[in-house]
Amino acid sequence: MASEGTEKNNPAQSAEGSAFEVSNLQDEKSLSKKAAKKEAAKAERLQKRQMAAAAAAAVVEESDPLVGNYGDLPLEAVQSKEISGRKWTGVGSLTHELKDQQVLVRGRAHAARGVSSKMAFLVVREAGYTVQCVLNVSPGVVSKGMVKFLTGLSKESIVDVEGIVIVPNIAITGASQQVEIHVRKVYCVSKSQPTLPINLEDAARSEKEFEKAEQTGEHVVRVGQDTRLNYRVLDLRTPANQGIFRVQSYVSMLFRQVLISEGFVELHTPKLIAGASEGGSSVFKLDYKGQPACLAQSPQLHKQMAICADFGRVFEIGPVFRAEDSFTHRHLCEFTGLDLEMEIKEHYFEVLDVLDNLFVTIFDGLNENCKKELHAINQQYPFEPLKYLRKTLRLTFPEGVQMLKEAGIEVDPFGDFNTETERKLGRLVREKYDTDFYILHRYPLAIRPFYTMPCIDDPRYSNSFDVFVRGEEIISGAQRVHEPEFLTKRAKECGIDVNTISTYIDSFRWGAVPHGGLGVGLERVVMLFCALNNIRKTSLFPRDPQRLAP
Repeated sequence: MASEGTEKNNPAQSAEGSAFEVSNLQDEKSLSKKAAKKEAAKAERLQKRQMAAAAAAAVVEESDPLVGNYGDLPLEAVQSKEISGRKWTGVGSLTHELKDQQVLVRGRAHAARGVSSKMAFLVVREAGYTVQCVLNVSPGVVSKGMVKFLTGLSKESIVDVEGIVIVPNIAITGASQQVEIHVRKVYCVSKSQPTLPINLEDAARSEKEFEKAEQTGEHVVRVGQDTRLNYRVLDLRTPANQGIFRVQSYVSMLFRQVLISEGFVELHTPKLIAGASEGGSSVFKLDYKGQPACLAQSPQLHKQMAICADFGRVFEIGPVFRAEDSFTHRHLCEFTGLDLEMEIKEHYFEVLDVLDNLFVTIFDGLNENCKKELHAINQQYPFEPLKYLRKTLRLTFPEGVQMLKEAGIEVDPFGDFNTETERKLGRLVREKYDTDFYILHRYPLAIRPFYTMPCIDDPRYSNSFDVFVRGEEIISGAQRVHEPEFLTKRAKECGIDVNTISTYIDSFRWGAVPHGGLGVGLERVVMLFCALNNIRKTSLFPRDPQRLAP
């Protein structure tokens, strides 16, 4: 389960984890010694050219009347000394409407190229957008010293560029913006080291490019996942990663907006608690001023307590911790949980109705408002758009078991599905119903958390549900047990020390409305919406069993 309940380790997951580790090692070894030497030599040559250009520029500066229009800005210039009133224009805002206007932009030196001693090009990048800047030596406007200074800029340095917006007659292929800036002034705000641990061109390369290089015999560098994560700050600058985390931001924004419009209240629950919130052994234990404590596996207990406190409908966006030793493509030890809890009047389908509207709205919002970001992701990691219905498909767990059985796949009718079985069912659902997004409800009680309400007609099943995207689970939820004695009995059956959750159980002794809710992992939503192959791609700085930095 994604954000509540504990996923049981099974052979399929272990095999999947082993395959992941092997493929990761192979990925890292692809950067051969020969390739590393080649990159080092290339970096050394670049550094020498930059040093030579800097030395030449220093000589020119002595007699250059335009020396004040370029160079390295001193620290005091950006030390909040004064407010000048100057206005910077975002690179993404540079359009035809600004033709012939003077603009000031700040961004990274994405690429610098000298054509001659009198002409050079600089591509400036900001927030995923790029613009081509042109320097042409012109008396009283642009000097040779300025051209030399620009060509000596290290990649990824922060620069301020001032100039005139020009609309060229032909399309610009090397930048996102279809205008040029004819440079009048250029300053380096912050220098990058000449040699970077990973090159962005390599980190942004797509599988299609690797396939093409293999066919032509061209050598290209593949940046392995561990290397990416070791230098995550650089890796996050690629267009695909910029897109991924802007899409992620939009998911959480829509989650918040939709629920607030439905009368939900946003709360913030504690992450330091006395006992396990889900049960099981996947909990981080710690000492809390001499008392045993742990990190919350979910906000489950406290969001239910908030319902007992008459908030009616609540949600939270916050960190969730799981101490699972799961070396798979979809597990993390810390992730961002999107949780909600709500009063139920008659039936837990009321929760499913909210869920249905919520995620259809999120998917619609991403497709309508994140076209640029999704395109950037698709360029490096090609994927098919998610298929989903206007009214989300609902199947019972027994119906899912029957579909698998009819396809020749035997499963335990009262056991949980493993990862491969979930994928097979996802394929069957897509073939039959033409959707990648569906709800599976009425799960066996034995595989659900202790606070799950049993079905009234068959106590072997429960009023619970999981939601799947592209054959993988992203959401888990249920109607909760709100009767304290039965809740105590269920907790003991699940191996939980009820003394550690006594305040939680006591909250139901003073009158509790029927209620239910759900939890979803934000990183998993983005991973599966964009059909990415690893959750570490959608975690800003991943925390898994082997990674605690950066």
